Amino acid sequence: MARTQAADYDEKREAITGAAAQLFAEKGFAGASVSDLAERCAVSKSLIYHYYSSKEAILFDVMNEHIDDLLGIIESRRQAIDPAKEIHDLTKELLQHYVGAADRQKVLLYELSSLPAENQTDIKTKQRKIIAYVESLIGAAKPELFKNKARLSAQTMLFFGMLNWTHTWFKPKGGVTRDELAEMAADTILGSL
Repeated sequence: MARTQAADYDEKREAITGAAAQLFAEKGFAGASVSDLAERCAVSKSLIYHYYSSKEAILFDVMNEHIDDLLGIIESRRQAIDPAKEIHDLTKELLQHYVGAADRQKVLLYELSSLPAENQTDIKTKQRKIIAYVESLIGAAKPELFKNKARLSAQTMLFFGMLNWTHTWFKPKGGVTRDELAEMAADTILGSL
């Protein structure tokens, strides 16, 4: 007879992935153990294994939930009539999410190679969709870039370079707000076109 799922199953899994994101961001995936995670969650190691078959499965969920949220932001948008405005609006929304998910962003950036190959492929496929959308916006803002794929790709990766690493230095209570930072990043990328 199959075991029934607890009513709070999803909440417990989310608590585990949230704690894992913090732990992996602090110690790195290789430096963190399931015992460390159990201690952080104030549960037994066997309970962690009740929800996840392996540490890699937890890592995948940490990354996959984050990349799905980012992809959701992209997929909820319509192709813009005004690509420059859309770059500004999208930059604000992405940066808002990045700042609120700094641990998950750090894990995504640093630990992808720790996943099994098929999980890496899943994450990379979603990343490519996000990159393609931004690339289409940048190209629409300056259509001649579509004739120079290398430059268009470079502009797109510069855009993500500005946003992806904010977790290392941006302080939400500092002298610049998230929205001001997003405006600066969007203006920088548009000004460089």
